This record gives sequence, C-alpha cells and structure tokens, in this order.
Amino acid sequence: MSDATPEPRSVLITGGNRGIGRSIAEEFLRRGDKVTVTSRSGEGGPEGALTVAADVTDGESLDAAIKAAEAEHGPIEVLIANAGITDDQLLMRMSDDAFESVLDTNLTGTFRTVKRVIRSMIRKKKGRIVLISSVVGLYGSPGQVNYAASKSGLIGFARALTRELGSRGITANVLAPGYIDTEMTQSLSEDLQATYLKAIPAGRFADPDEVARVAAFLAGDDAAYVSGAVIPVDGGLGMGH
Repeated sequence: MSDATPEPRSVLITGGNRGIGRSIAEEFLRRGDKVTVTSRSGEGGPEGALTVAADVTDGESLDAAIKAAEAEHGPIEVLIANAGITDDQLLMRMSDDAFESVLDTNLTGTFRTVKRVIRSMIRKKKGRIVLISSVVGLYGSPGQVNYAASKSGLIGFARALTRELGSRGITANVLAPGYIDTEMTQSLSEDLQATYLKAIPAGRFADPDEVARVAAFLAGDDAAYVSGAVIPVDGGLGMGH
C-alpha cells in the first residue's frame, strides 16, 4: 500500500443527521472526504458536511439533493444508503400502510437513491455502495415483519447489483448492525435492555463508531474485492443467519 494521502472522495450518506448515519458521516470527514448528508429537513448534519434536504420516497427531492451534492463536491463516488424508518406492530394488527411505508422508505428508497448515483460511477468505472441493513433482516424480530422484510430485501438488491456492475469497478455490500448504543436503545426499559444483552455474545451494545469504521472499510480501496457481502456488526447476535 502507498503511504500517499488518498484523494478526498465525494461521499453521499442518506439519513446522515443522526444515529448510525451521523457517525458514518463523521468517520468519513475524519478521513478527509467531502461528505454530503441528507435529512428530511435539510438540517442537522455534522459540522463539516454539506446537509441537503431529501426524502428517499420522493424522486424529485433526491434529484435535487444529488445535484446539490455534485455541484459542491463532484460526482458521487461513495454512497451509504442509510435512511430508514420503523413502524412496529404485530402482523395481525399491522395496516397495509404501515407495511408499505416502511418498504417504500427502506427498500424502494434505496433503489431510488442507488439508481440515481450509479450513472457517474459507471462513467468513472469505480464506486462504492454500502447499504445499511440490520441484524433484524437476518435474525427476525416479533412486531417487525415490515422492517425485517425491507432490510433483508437489501441483500438481494446488493447481490443483483454486484452481478450487474461488478465488472465496472463498482462494489455493493450490506452492513448489518445489531443493537447500537443510541438514544433509541438508551430509552428502552432496563429489563428489555438486559434481555437483549443476554442474547448478544459480546455482552454489550455497539458504539456507533464501530459500525462507522466498518462502513469506511467497505468504501475503501482495501475492500475492492469485497462485493455482494453481508457484514454483520452485531457482537455475534445473528451468527449463522
């Protein structure tokens, strides 16, 4: 490997204003890349990043966000598709809308985003696509039929994409985080946290930075021969799934 400092790349992270997405954005900024994050409000991204408004369920808003990102930082070279929502209900009580809206954001929203950024990657014959899934997509979770279906769908998406674009120097991988120490897990009851921790061989929740560093690896030159892979960052929770 060369000791030369790599050229800053144009990185786009959807849903990069909080949680895992924000930690990933901060990691790329630390590495010297030019980072654009999307949020629904167009605000709240980390310092040093360009924050643009986008809703991944709205193609026109994505077009505008990508245009703004490329005007500021150049064609997108790394995409982290992280935007996602939950709407948890047991299947018997789940409305059609609750199922469809989660799929539309988490899976179809990823399709809309990837479709729009791959054109410039194909022209350059180089690109890195990382889809943020979840251990729930592999392991399952009661009350999350919609979320699990959307997150497992990303695996087929990445593997079909690898078959299409693997010869163009473009990789597409799936990152499957487990339980992460974020505001969401901190708000769970102590009993529920204890139940989750008992199921995790590592015996702890992940720090968001631990997920961010794996995302940065998958987006780097050292992972040029890794594509169509599902990389769990879950402390062993989903082993074998």
